[in-house]
Amino acid sequence: MKNIIEKYRLRYDKLNSYGEKKSNNIIIHGDNRIALDLLKDKYKSSVKCIYIDPPYNNGEVYNHYEDDKEHEHWISEITNVLVSLKELMRDDASIWISIDDSEVHYLKVAADKVFGRKNFVTTIIWQHRTTRENRSTFSNNHEYILVYAKEYQKFKNVRNLLPNTEEVLKRYKNPDNDLRGPWQSVTAHVQSGHAVESQFYEIVSPNGKIHKLPPGRCWAYNKERMEHEIKDNNIWFGRDGNGVPRIKKFLCDKKDGITPQTLWLAEEVGTTKCAKKHILKLFTEGKVFDTPKPETLIKRILEIASNENELILDCYLGSGTTAAVAHKMKRHYIGIERGVQAFNLIVPRLKKVIDGEEEGITEQVQWQGGGGYEYYEVEDIKKDEA
Repeated sequence: MKNIIEKYRLRYDKLNSYGEKKSNNIIIHGDNRIALDLLKDKYKSSVKCIYIDPPYNNGEVYNHYEDDKEHEHWISEITNVLVSLKELMRDDASIWISIDDSEVHYLKVAADKVFGRKNFVTTIIWQHRTTRENRSTFSNNHEYILVYAKEYQKFKNVRNLLPNTEEVLKRYKNPDNDLRGPWQSVTAHVQSGHAVESQFYEIVSPNGKIHKLPPGRCWAYNKERMEHEIKDNNIWFGRDGNGVPRIKKFLCDKKDGITPQTLWLAEEVGTTKCAKKHILKLFTEGKVFDTPKPETLIKRILEIASNENELILDCYLGSGTTAAVAHKMKRHYIGIERGVQAFNLIVPRLKKVIDGEEEGITEQVQWQGGGGYEYYEVEDIKKDEA
């Protein structure tokens, strides 16, 4: 690290900075490995959520780069970046890594070594396209997002639920006009693998009907508890009183949100195609990214993994989606990009966001503009002095 600090520095660029001063939002143009080392002193253990969309090493040629390296070189490079990122993460932080089939399994092994297998959270399956690719052996319609925590339990304790959806709320009804309001029912018997003796008995419903357990099942409560729940009208026996007993779960008792699932469909979080349409609306001239991520995808990640005013980092910023979404969602952010898109895509995009850009997630989060960011260049000190 000492050698990096002696050779390089971050030079503030007033021309490419924009909006309010001291916003705690930073865009850096330069090699991410150097930039991350330069950030360690100030931002060690400060970042709440990291999202990265590194080159997939899938052999494709894109507008802004060729995605084709020797595997060993690619895996070594990404591992070094992960090591640097881990130092910047808070103990309750998480990192989300987009990848496809080309390197996903190798990346999983590499990330296991950096973060520890116990800190692997899950693999998200994202439906990145809805059309069929007939030229391929298989039409590949999904990508992956590997999710790791710095410390699994601490992340689990602070991870946010997703907002309740209309589909979820429609499940709650009130057929018996219960004064506690809408409810839905869940099964009253469960698998008996770890059951105790007190969970095996017959239930007598209020109308006298006897309900016996199916084979391999036990009641969720012991007999005393079940009788208490029936008395308190917390067990539903159907409209005619003869139905299989089910437990009533009330909307008023439900946590304000739903547990995230690992399958993210296009209709929920968007596709590469819709993301590219968004970018093309912003930039009618010049080359844009071939495979940008939709703002709705990044929004979901930030909803789960962060809160307002917490720090987000993306060191493969690309077309600037992570920074744009973090800005609209009132998070602070650090974005790093080594290519020319730092100043010909990211800078103009963030200026549009600050000025109140109306596309992407703007309406969903009621974004109206404001804020700012500071722009820095990774600078070779000796070269500059020469």
